[in-house]
Amino acid sequence: MERTFKFRLYPKDSQIETMDRWLYLLHDLYNAGLQQRMMAYRNNGITQTTYRQNGELPELKKQLTEYRSIHSQVLQNVFDRLDKAYQNFFSRVKKGEKPGFPRFKPLKRYNSFTYPQSGFKILDSGHLLLSGIGEIRMFKHRDVRGIIKTVTIKKDRVGDWFASFSVDLPDPEHKEQKTAVGNDLGLKNLVMNSDGNPMDNPRFLKRSEGKKKRKQRQLSKKQKGSHNRQKARVRLAVVERRIERQRDDYLHKASRELSTRADVIIFEDLSIRNMVRNHHLAKSILDASWGKLVQYTRYKAEEAGGEVVLVDPKNTSQICSKCGGYVQKSLSERIHICQDCGFVADRDWNAALNILKIGSDRAEFKPVERGVQPEMAQPLYESGSSLL
Repeated sequence: MERTFKFRLYPKDSQIETMDRWLYLLHDLYNAGLQQRMMAYRNNGITQTTYRQNGELPELKKQLTEYRSIHSQVLQNVFDRLDKAYQNFFSRVKKGEKPGFPRFKPLKRYNSFTYPQSGFKILDSGHLLLSGIGEIRMFKHRDVRGIIKTVTIKKDRVGDWFASFSVDLPDPEHKEQKTAVGNDLGLKNLVMNSDGNPMDNPRFLKRSEGKKKRKQRQLSKKQKGSHNRQKARVRLAVVERRIERQRDDYLHKASRELSTRADVIIFEDLSIRNMVRNHHLAKSILDASWGKLVQYTRYKAEEAGGEVVLVDPKNTSQICSKCGGYVQKSLSERIHICQDCGFVADRDWNAALNILKIGSDRAEFKPVERGVQPEMAQPLYESGSSLL
């Protein structure tokens, strides 16, 4: 099981200068490697490989002495990245997707470098020792568990530095799966559980949208290439990063709660890429970050010995969870009213019950005990009275 631990770095000015110089040189190397691959195939029909390009690095260091200070495996990782870009390109071609041939990277888009095997060490003081750079103060707020495989040093858009440790952990013991819960993802509520417990959608982007727009207007008025424009860009990046961090913090807490609620957590397999084509809802959908919530819940459930199951979302909001009848509703209709059996419930809760039913068909699970219906889904009529 692979996991990542991320920590904030506080390098000295001299170390920042060194790492910025490395990024500049590695960015040049990446683009040169891409140019070499393109020319080799175009002129001679030869597919340049990572092995061949790595074999040319010793000669490169002799001719360009500035590359000698960079750890050898950091240089090799550049061509590994380039090879991965090609593999992803061919994979998209085979799937019939938009190919997206590897492109030359501008300097602002090349913001990290990786020690894939060696050249790094976490000291007893909690600081990070990097070959070619030295000891960097690191805020190690938790222990790194497992065997460290790689370390990636990244500069974010604000200009702060971070270290991400990719580690191997032993697979958790798989426990017997007895309980299941269905979850409907939405915009009014981020999640509605089949046990009747909704999770609020905080809409962090909407809360800070006014401030973000002001920073964008200030940026647009600055002269391109000026120091004032660079300062305005950083101020905008600070606002965007704050929104991202608020969202991630909330999703981590929400996913932790979901992962401990049952042995099997069932979601709809939504095609978010297609859903955001609706320009009226795209911003709200991206702000909710459903895909990230499912991703976080999946790895937290795995650590707890549970499982996340994705089911077909077709008609989960239209079918009555009680009798199975089809009740067509528009997006604006928030109450499910079945004319056949008289079942009345919150639209999202009805969908969550259907998701639970579909996901539970694959095995015998005991649904999590239901609480009371969500507040807005209380019955609209008393037993025996007319629906209308």
